[in-house]
Amino acid sequence: MSTGSTSEISTFKGQERRLRAGRIGVAGLLLSVVAASAPLMVTAGVMPTTYGTMGIVGQPLLFVILGVVLTLFSFGYAEMSRHVHNAGAFYAYIARGLGGTAGAAASVVALVAYSAMQFAIYGIFGFELSGLLEKHLGIAVAWWVPALAAVALVGALGWLKIDLNAKVLGVLLLIECAMVVVFDAAALGSPGPDGVSLDAFDPATLSGAGLGTALCFTIASFVGFEQAAVYAEETSRPQVAVARVTFLAVGFVALFFAFASWALSVAAGPSQIIALAQKQGPNLLFALTEERFGTTFTDAMHLFYVTGMFAAMLSFHNVVARYAFAMGREGLLPAAMSRTSRTSGAPAYGSLLQSAVSLLAVALFALTDDRPHGDPTAPVLRLFTWMGNVGALGVIVLMAAASAAVIVFFVRRGAARAQAPRLIASGTAGLILLVIVGYAVKDFDVLLGAGPGGVLGWILPGLIGAAVVLGLGYGLVLKAARPQVHARIGLGNEAFQLEKAAKEAASMPLGPTGPTTPGKVSS
Repeated sequence: MSTGSTSEISTFKGQERRLRAGRIGVAGLLLSVVAASAPLMVTAGVMPTTYGTMGIVGQPLLFVILGVVLTLFSFGYAEMSRHVHNAGAFYAYIARGLGGTAGAAASVVALVAYSAMQFAIYGIFGFELSGLLEKHLGIAVAWWVPALAAVALVGALGWLKIDLNAKVLGVLLLIECAMVVVFDAAALGSPGPDGVSLDAFDPATLSGAGLGTALCFTIASFVGFEQAAVYAEETSRPQVAVARVTFLAVGFVALFFAFASWALSVAAGPSQIIALAQKQGPNLLFALTEERFGTTFTDAMHLFYVTGMFAAMLSFHNVVARYAFAMGREGLLPAAMSRTSRTSGAPAYGSLLQSAVSLLAVALFALTDDRPHGDPTAPVLRLFTWMGNVGALGVIVLMAAASAAVIVFFVRRGAARAQAPRLIASGTAGLILLVIVGYAVKDFDVLLGAGPGGVLGWILPGLIGAAVVLGLGYGLVLKAARPQVHARIGLGNEAFQLEKAAKEAASMPLGPTGPTTPGKVSS
């Protein structure tokens, strides 16, 4: 083979291992990551569940407290993003700080956690859309029919470039936010029986048997802010964009949801919110909205509730596809996962993998419906609440590990003194996140409505524990059997650049003291 052909093949393979750079700016990145929070889905789905199932009146205060904790976490996380640009984000950071074995474990946890959160949204999406079809068109379909259709459509959009996805996500996000703000204003203008009360911000309202799962579920509402780092390879000026978007997303989500959950409690009344949430479930927001605006506005809100969920599914799909791409590039998954679409530069095979796994997950839950025609609450109670909390638990574990990795990374680089404030913030956040993990696992049975010590209450959070053990075992096997793969975990394209430099150096003619550049004589 000629030298020219070898060069062409090398260049082509290098492109396969690299996502297209400079394709998204700060605004597009912010829209993409905040869309994962799905304002209407959280307001209509997460908040009533936290109020009703977990009995926590002080949900608005939880958003404020966790906003502070995640801001502390973001100081170190954002600084790390200036030094490491990798679509593997969490696992890359953890690998660079705690080593390749820990990075391998984090990669498995990330796949499980983000996939579980996407599965959760498929369930509530199918439930809501099937209800709308029956109400407005008289078409009765099982929840899993629109859920499977969403899997196919999201998979197709996963092949398109992120610029288009960001525009779609942005339009939907802005409409959702506007509708929630309109409801907030109406709730304060026409409060429930207790008037405009600040009781929900009283620390005493944080008592309740389900505080641990309420913390976990509330953090699930924030998930998305950390995804800015996943797109670092595709952004213009990643050293600036990723950090800026991370802080903007945390601040926006904390304030927006704290206010929205407070407005929800004001509309129902703090003394009535738990009972009403238990009675209405995911319909709570729409029932309170219809009282104030009538059916037309409420029907429109239902529509954008569905489109917002679709936007969140698309956002999570893009993130998982990029994790799979990064893992394929580094040898943690088959190399085919690192191939990108020639037309869009998107991680095409990672997208296909996630679509296939989502298809299996929805099919599994569809086959386990309790009634002949399907239990109408199954997708909400099982897919949404169960998988949502499993996914959130996994992300909390990743954040705690990343906090430790940030500290080790900068200490090893001799930058501990220069980065001291950020490292203190990371350590504080990491310890708090570990406490939240403990409380969430302890209270998981409350989410399931089971008695303390129920088997399922340990199996579900055990999925994350199993992912950690599996990932650690995989990392140790790689270290022993394929040390070259283990050594480049978390390096991304840097590993291939180093390999290329080494090959070029090896191909140079040798002078008295080592390689020389052709045409030059070593001195």
